[in-house]
Amino acid sequence: MAVLLGMFFLFNIGLKAQDHVDNHTTPEETVKSEFDPVAFAFDHVLDAHEVHIAGEGASSITLPLPVILWTEKGLVTFLSSSFHHDNEGHHKVEKKGLNFVKYHEKIYQLNPGESHIKLEGKDVVNAIQPLDFSITKVVFTMFLVAFLLFFVFFKVARFYKKNGAVAPKGIVSWMEPLVLFVRDDIAEPNIGAKKDRFMPYLLTVFFFILIGNLLGLIPWIGSPNLTGNISVTVTLAMFTLVIQLIFSKKPFWKHIFMPPGVPLALYPILVPIEIAGIFIKPAALLIRLFANMTAGHIIVISLISIIFVKESLAWSGLSVPMALFISTLELLVAFLQAYIFTMLSALFIGTAVEEAH
Repeated sequence: MAVLLGMFFLFNIGLKAQDHVDNHTTPEETVKSEFDPVAFAFDHVLDAHEVHIAGEGASSITLPLPVILWTEKGLVTFLSSSFHHDNEGHHKVEKKGLNFVKYHEKIYQLNPGESHIKLEGKDVVNAIQPLDFSITKVVFTMFLVAFLLFFVFFKVARFYKKNGAVAPKGIVSWMEPLVLFVRDDIAEPNIGAKKDRFMPYLLTVFFFILIGNLLGLIPWIGSPNLTGNISVTVTLAMFTLVIQLIFSKKPFWKHIFMPPGVPLALYPILVPIEIAGIFIKPAALLIRLFANMTAGHIIVISLISIIFVKESLAWSGLSVPMALFISTLELLVAFLQAYIFTMLSALFIGTAVEEAH
């Protein structure tokens, strides 16, 4: 794994360094432009309408994704490759008599007679944004994770249905310890006897986050990481909150509105805090997962960017080993964050369904 990651970084550096020179070379001289590591990092961690594979700019290799827009003329669909890698609003795509451009990964519909984006400060003044239901990189990765989950779980289920309680083999031997880990070390201690009711959700969350995190470490898929998108982590946290509220018992609400062992005079202070805590807990879930997974990607990109900021491949002797170390650390974090999110979800659900002592 470490060797493969190292080979990728060296290969990717070569591609970017070559592109950095070739895209700014004239017959007379090489024109050097200042490298912006901040813009470079954010371009790689934010969502996009295509899956980037290799290269930069017009020479990049990408997998185009469907653009799906709802306009005043109805549904408009086309592939993102129609923009020809333009992300600055210069190349327009004509569909159903309407002109569309892509500006900073947002699709705009130009006003009649306009051919490109016009700005006043940072505001677009000659276009509107149609309703965008496009299959972006995050959505594509989500579908990929869902397919892998269905494939793996159905394969494991078929094995046990066919063979019964026998020694597992193949992919089943990898899955069984993880499933037992979620049941015995996460659900049982935090939920107790009612754990079986919530095991499908906890297993889904654990493996969804784990597979998403691991796919995020693959260079051609990992920018952005699925769980490095705030919309995904918000949705996961909302599922935990909704399940907690739906299955909550009377003692849970009594503890919030009538804290035991607390003087009545402190209720006006403690009750609002307890109510706020209902929403703060899932907020902490989503921020922790999002921040940890995004930070790792930005650190790796920042370390690689040192080579271009210093304009010397000699710096790769420092930046590549450091980036390789952070990537290896991300492998640990991928498992750790899946465990923490699932464990805390089980803890929050367990406190809600616990019966009175």
